[in-house]
Amino acid sequence: MTVTKSRPHLKRNLVIAAVLFFVCAAAYLNWSYNARWGEANSAMAEAEDAMTTQANLAAEESSQAEPVSAAVSDYFAEARLTRQQSRDQALSLLETAACAETASQEVIDSAMNDITVMANWSLLESKIENELLAKDFADCVVYLSADVCTVAVPAPAEGLSETDVAKITDAVLANTDYTAAQINVIEVMNY
Repeated sequence: MTVTKSRPHLKRNLVIAAVLFFVCAAAYLNWSYNARWGEANSAMAEAEDAMTTQANLAAEESSQAEPVSAAVSDYFAEARLTRQQSRDQALSLLETAACAETASQEVIDSAMNDITVMANWSLLESKIENELLAKDFADCVVYLSADVCTVAVPAPAEGLSETDVAKITDAVLANTDYTAAQINVIEVMNY
């Protein structure tokens, strides 16, 4: 007769380890993004704005395109910073909930699932933003949530063309499971 000892804490410890792994993965992705693009601070935003303005002026000279104003560039830098800060804050809260001594298995599982979803959203947002930049948008910010994808792009005075909206819709549909009805496009007017 074999006696098997029950290990009730083993499952909980494995779940906590998995949650910590996902938190570390999210932190690494955040670090690698910041290492690639630099820390989001006012000096960085100003430098980015200056470079964007300079690039837009060069594009205007070569193709008569409308440049993205400093106010519009500030909007995108601020939106990216706000998105990252809110995600970091949410991840911190989820990590705290999952690591609490009194956390039930249900709370731990829910927190782990939410961390995974947020990490996936961050990756998809970056992928869609890079794709839109490659499709000749001067700047953009993508924000994914449970039931909607919001994409903000600079728009000329006459608004985005149907072709531009189609490019945005195609980029989102190709990278996510959202439907066209779940995509919100925000035109950030260039004043």
